Amino acid sequence: MRKLFSCVVLFAMGVFGYAQGPNPSNDETKTEIKQVIETFFDGFHKQDSTIIKSTVADNIVLQTTGKNQEGKTLFRTEEFSKFLKSIVGIPETTKFEEKLTSFSIQVDRTMANAWVGYEFWLNGEFSHCGINSFQLINFNGEWKIIYLIDTRGKEGCMD
Repeated sequence: MRKLFSCVVLFAMGVFGYAQGPNPSNDETKTEIKQVIETFFDGFHKQDSTIIKSTVADNIVLQTTGKNQEGKTLFRTEEFSKFLKSIVGIPETTKFEEKLTSFSIQVDRTMANAWVGYEFWLNGEFSHCGINSFQLINFNGEWKIIYLIDTRGKEGCMD
């Protein structure tokens, strides 16, 4: 029984331990992930759904949370197709910019999390700030966003 157990462990280590291939440096990986997020926002600012779609996986989940006027927590899930339509449909007369203010990226094998601070500006006026939390998966060498949740508020911004 002990030999069988040892064989199973060695087999599992061989299959799972080495199946991932070469592992690029953590800094290189974080740079790749940051680039995916910056490309997402490049498409966002250009109102280009093709660029945005190039950064996300099928069945991406989009959510947001914040507080309403009464201070109660709000939580909403948005359909990706509706999100794209809303971005593409912003009139040319409306100027908007989401300024990314910080990045904190953690990576483990094929999964990554990016905690990205932002300020949102509308027609040159500060609107709100918060955090975008991105979950990414490396699909055969290409990082894709699978989940995005953000916070929104006016307090604690621009300190």
